[in-house]
Amino acid sequence: MDTYESKVVTIVRNDQEIFDFISKFSNFTPFIPSDKVDSWTATEDTCRIKVKGIETGLKIIEREPFKTIKISGDGAPIDFSLWVQLKQVGEKDTKLKLTIKADLNFMMKALLKNKLTEGLDAMADHIAMVFNKS
Repeated sequence: MDTYESKVVTIVRNDQEIFDFISKFSNFTPFIPSDKVDSWTATEDTCRIKVKGIETGLKIIEREPFKTIKISGDGAPIDFSLWVQLKQVGEKDTKLKLTIKADLNFMMKALLKNKLTEGLDAMADHIAMVFNKS
């Protein structure tokens, strides 16, 4: 499996507050853009999304309170896992990093390497923006 990592972003919240929110897929429902997504369903541990006729899902396979959330694909076309890592370094200073481990063939690696890293960076930035905004 190949590993792709986001940049580290800073969130002006404590790790427990961030963890409690992002460790439940059902909390993401208000943020799903209905104009871009055909369907979205979520529980605390799983979610299913359909975009442009393609449906896939995610499931949380492990939670280490206030530190790590491990997510795997559930019906995804490739075998992968996504880790959300948190590290509190001050009272309201938590670092977040996203890591994807994916089993990609040579052709997929060539096509997706930069896009995966860019996507992870954009996701990390967006998570930080949402938490730092309020």
